[in-house]
Amino acid sequence: MLVNKDSKETFFKLLLFIITMAASIQQIIGKINPEIYAINGAELLKKYGSSDKIPAEEVKPKALAEHNLMYDSSTETLEPVYFFILDLMNDFGLSPQKYVDTFTSSPGSGHFAELGQRATIMQQQGSKLLGDINQVMRSILNIIYDLREFRIRLSAYNDLKTKDKSRTEAAALSLKQIWLDKVDINKGNSSIKAMALGQAGFQTLIDAFLVAKDVDDADKLDLNERVKRIVKARIIEFNDWLENSGKELQKRYELEKTYLKSQVNSLKLYARWAKPYLRAAMNLEMKESDKEPALVKVFNTILLELNLLGKSELKVKELALEGKLPSEFKRLKQKREYFSCVIVDFRFRGIPQRISQQSHYAFGGRAQLSFSAYALNSEELDKLNEEAEKSDIGDAFKLIEGITTESLGQLKDDIEFFLEEEKGNVAEKSADSINPFKALFGGYNQEEEAPNKKENKSEKKVVTVSPDTWIEKTHLRPLASESARDMVFRLFDVYKKSHGMTSYT
Repeated sequence: MLVNKDSKETFFKLLLFIITMAASIQQIIGKINPEIYAINGAELLKKYGSSDKIPAEEVKPKALAEHNLMYDSSTETLEPVYFFILDLMNDFGLSPQKYVDTFTSSPGSGHFAELGQRATIMQQQGSKLLGDINQVMRSILNIIYDLREFRIRLSAYNDLKTKDKSRTEAAALSLKQIWLDKVDINKGNSSIKAMALGQAGFQTLIDAFLVAKDVDDADKLDLNERVKRIVKARIIEFNDWLENSGKELQKRYELEKTYLKSQVNSLKLYARWAKPYLRAAMNLEMKESDKEPALVKVFNTILLELNLLGKSELKVKELALEGKLPSEFKRLKQKREYFSCVIVDFRFRGIPQRISQQSHYAFGGRAQLSFSAYALNSEELDKLNEEAEKSDIGDAFKLIEGITTESLGQLKDDIEFFLEEEKGNVAEKSADSINPFKALFGGYNQEEEAPNKKENKSEKKVVTVSPDTWIEKTHLRPLASESARDMVFRLFDVYKKSHGMTSYT
């Protein structure tokens, strides 16, 4: 895999992947089931021990059946070739999916310059929106941090109202410490701490202030009158501050939550705007093909690669009724479904021609088609999708999802915690359980984390392909294989006869 290091934008240093060593779909299938679909399967299994450890790039693929066609006409466009096959596969009930769609233009062609300009516009727009997303994300992180701090403070105010004496005393001491550090310290040399630590005769002033709950408690203390007078005055100031600061803090907490909601909505909107530009920029990337002999730098040439996979499910009960399977199979409970699969590979070498008075191009040239047959079960198809996502084929899409969707998903739990919280209802938690830095990593307590951990496990679950059972090996896979061979030949034959093409090997 090569990365475009000349890009100035950080995102596009990651986004502009140029796929040179990506494994083909046939190689991935050979990795999943090397015993059937890899020429060197036995060698690879001996070398790596299991199919999961086999690099797909080392697989020499082998299909159940393969047919090839070539169509060469520089005056006729290539689109009808593709859409005829696509419609034909749908008519056969194969419901095709596209796995590969890449192109490369020669640097000296007008098509290269045209798409380069379009890609640049998409990149610039996407980069601008990503900058806005980063600003909003930074704001959300700061708001979440502030909200966590507010919850720590508000938990102390709530503890003052509990019936637990020890928690009430601890909360009062905590708030007094905050008042000493945030409010009283502004008095300078007249503050409690400055007097206790810097002036003779006031060494007991801090302890007296922390012990006294009100003016009556201060009178009962065994202290000289000078210290008592200062303590009583500061106790009155503290109680006034306590009453007003709680209300103001709660109000600020609610305002911050409202602002958080506004910022989250902005982030979703920016992400929604950015994704089309990022996806368009990725789709306009070109595959690196420096060693491709058909791609001469100054020629007006384009190379296209497309891949379609269609599948048809094996109807076990219907086949048993038709007599193609034993009658007992009508009551068979299948562990997994089997499919007859057809893969069609397109290799186009075309000459881009601008349509008069338009910014579009038509492509005439040579179309090389390959029809391959496979018999795969549902687990193998799931594994194929998983491996395709791991390979270079899905890398650019993952980057787009990571920049837009996942960036918000990482903070989802923290954001929902505050936005779904009832107004004015602050849960009673200790300072340890609501560490403000914990918000950066998601979750607040074990009860809330448990569902998320379960969800993450399900998302990261690795698909495993179990060996065929005796029934699958002797009946289902052979029947699916036979159906796949027949289907791929009919698809090949219908297209060949309808266009008068010549097959080659």
